[in-house]
Amino acid sequence: MRIVFMGTPEIAATCLNALVEGGHEIAAVVTGEDKPRGRKMVMTPTAVKAYALERGIPAYTPKTLRDEAFAALLASLAPEVIVVVAYGKILPEAVLRFPKYGCINVHVSLLPKYRGAAPMQRAVMGGERETGVTLMQMDVGLDTGDILMQTAFPIGEEDTFETVHDTSARLGGEMLCALLPKLERGEITPVKQDDALATYAAKIEKSDCHIDFQKTAAELNHMIRGVNPIPMAFCLQGERMLKIVRAVPVEGKGNAGEVIALSEAGDGSITVACGTGALAITHLIPEGKGRMTAADYIRGRKIQKGDLLS
Repeated sequence: MRIVFMGTPEIAATCLNALVEGGHEIAAVVTGEDKPRGRKMVMTPTAVKAYALERGIPAYTPKTLRDEAFAALLASLAPEVIVVVAYGKILPEAVLRFPKYGCINVHVSLLPKYRGAAPMQRAVMGGERETGVTLMQMDVGLDTGDILMQTAFPIGEEDTFETVHDTSARLGGEMLCALLPKLERGEITPVKQDDALATYAAKIEKSDCHIDFQKTAAELNHMIRGVNPIPMAFCLQGERMLKIVRAVPVEGKGNAGEVIALSEAGDGSITVACGTGALAITHLIPEGKGRMTAADYIRGRKIQKGDLLS
């Protein structure tokens, strides 16, 4: 089956690699434009473009999918199916209808739950015990197309956005390789989504990452894990920002945000009272510094019992 692959970030490159290693024919990739990155703002290709260039696959970075130039490109590539993984642009109806087998999207949730921009983060932040990957026949709605294949996996107490991302990327590639031959043989029966069960996974904003110690320790633990390693949860110690890498819920009482205990044992812990329970912070990134353990932060006399975090 001749494939045009549309995607941008690392998760898309992982799925693309699975297709290539599985022997599928990739006519070309369509991806985002190069962007300036790093302190020196060097123009850098997307993960998908970088992978395509390494493998000698033609890569295109159109500004729009709605003009005659892209229509001509699509006609010249003649894909039988378009595979879409975190491409970042809305596909117009003309593109959705172009290939014989339509456009297949890898969506990283158990649709219809967590439609939208940040399904992996929101699942962890919401305290879900499982999530998954859905292969969907794309339509003009936002993640509303028919389900073609779905695989669930558990979210453990130590899982973060990063670990869920990596599992989802691996599964997405495996599922694509399993689906496409079945699709070509007519062995897939699409299943309509139940819109009544749909939930929305909004884009992560900075305000979502600010730790509100009035909330329960369990809620904050979910939030911290859900935005790790990016963009990272944070709080303020006076005017200084502290990014919180890891914290675990523990028993404890005090005013919300009050440092109620300090420990230098092992990695150490900074225990902060919450609305219910407390959080033992074990790893953090102080403003202007690198990642460190709580023990190192305490030994640097940067925090004391009774301090307030907000």
